[in-house]
Amino acid sequence: MQSSSILAQPLKIGELTADGRVFKTATSETRATEDGFVSDELLDFYRPIAQAGTPLIITGNLYVTEEGKSTYRMCGADYVDKIKGLSQWADLVHCQGGLLFGQINHCGRQVMARAMGLDSAVSASDVKEKVMGVKPRPLTQREIKQAAEDYVRSAEICEQAGFDGVQIHAGHGYLINQFLTPYTNRRDDQYGGSFVKRLRLLLEIYWGIRERTNLTVIMKINGADYLPGRQGLSTAQLVEVARILQEEGLDALEVTVGHYESGFPMIRGNFGPFFKGLMEEGIGPQLPWFRRFGITCFRHPLAYIFDHIWPAQEGFNLHYAREFKKKLSIPVICVGGFLTREHMEQAIDGGACDAVSVGRAMIADPYLFRNILNGENGPKCSFCNACIARAGRLPVDCYDPEVNPVQQQSCRKSP
Repeated sequence: MQSSSILAQPLKIGELTADGRVFKTATSETRATEDGFVSDELLDFYRPIAQAGTPLIITGNLYVTEEGKSTYRMCGADYVDKIKGLSQWADLVHCQGGLLFGQINHCGRQVMARAMGLDSAVSASDVKEKVMGVKPRPLTQREIKQAAEDYVRSAEICEQAGFDGVQIHAGHGYLINQFLTPYTNRRDDQYGGSFVKRLRLLLEIYWGIRERTNLTVIMKINGADYLPGRQGLSTAQLVEVARILQEEGLDALEVTVGHYESGFPMIRGNFGPFFKGLMEEGIGPQLPWFRRFGITCFRHPLAYIFDHIWPAQEGFNLHYAREFKKKLSIPVICVGGFLTREHMEQAIDGGACDAVSVGRAMIADPYLFRNILNGENGPKCSFCNACIARAGRLPVDCYDPEVNPVQQQSCRKSP
C-alpha cells in the first residue's frame, strides 16, 4: 500500500491504535437471524471489508434490549447467548488486523411498534414521531434506569465477545438523542428540563460502561439535530455535549446529522431509486397509510425536490465536524458521503477531522480501503440510496445493477 497518504497513517483512539484513517461506519444490515443472532450471512458481508485491511469497523447498531430493536433481522447484544456469534465476528476482523467496535443502541420512538411485535414505542416524552406515525409512551424513571443498565450490559457482552470497543449511538434521533433534544424531551424530572438534566441518561450509560468494562468508548452524535421549526439542538449545544463527555474520558467522536423527522440530510443522493425501492422491496408497505399514499402519488416530484435539497456530496458533514475539532482534543471522525481518496485526504489534511467513516461507498466496494490506498478502481457507489431503501427488509447490499450487476438474487428475500 502507498504509505505516503494521510489515510494510511495510524490514529490513536484511547489506548488503541487504528492502522489507518478510513473506517467503516455503522450500516443497517438485515443479515442477523430473526432472533438477533450473528449469522453466516452477516459475517459474509463483513469478511471482505476486513480482508481489505479496514482499520476500524463499527457494526450496524446492536439492540440493547428487544424493546429497542428497530428492524427485522437486526443483530442484538442483549443476552449472553449472543456472545458466541459476536465472538466469531470479532475473530473475523482481528484475523485481518482490524479493530471492531459494537454500536450499541435503543431506537426509542423511531420504530413501527406493531410491525416489530411491540405493544408500544417508548421515549423521553409522548411526542409523536411523524415519519413512523408512532406516538410513544414516556419511560418511567425506573424504566430509564433499566435502559441505562441495558446499554451497560450490552457493552459487557461486547467485551466478553472480544470486541475492542463500543460506540454509544447518541444521534439520528434514537433514544439517547430523544433525551438530549428539547423537542422530544418534555420531562420535568431529573431527566428533563435543563440541558444538564437532559444529558443525564447519556452520562449514566457512559459512567456505567466505564465502571464495568475496560473497553475503548466512542460516541456518535449529531452535528445538528436539523429540525426546522422545532426545538432541536444546535451545533454549539452538541459540541458542548461532546466536550462534557470528553472531560469524562470519552475516547473519540463520530459526527453525523439529523433525526428521522429531519428528512434525508443524513444520506443525501438520488431519491428516485430510493422511493421505488422503499415501496417495492422496503418497509414502505408498513408505513402509515397517509405516508404510503403520499409516496405512491407524489414519488416523482418528491424525488425531484429532494434531489435538489439534499444532493450527493462528499463530506457533507465536514462543516459540523470542523466545529467539534476546534473545541475537542480527542479524535473527531466524520461520516457523510465520502467516496474518493482526494476528498478523504482533503478532509483530514484540512483539519476538519482526524478520520473519515464510510457506509454506502463500502457497501458498493467492500475493498474500498485497499483500493484507494493502492490507486485501484473498484465499484463506485452512485448514491442511488437503493441500499437504504431496502434496509430492514432485505439484506444490506448494493442494489444498483450498474454498480453491482451480479448481485445475488438469493439475497432478495423479504419477510
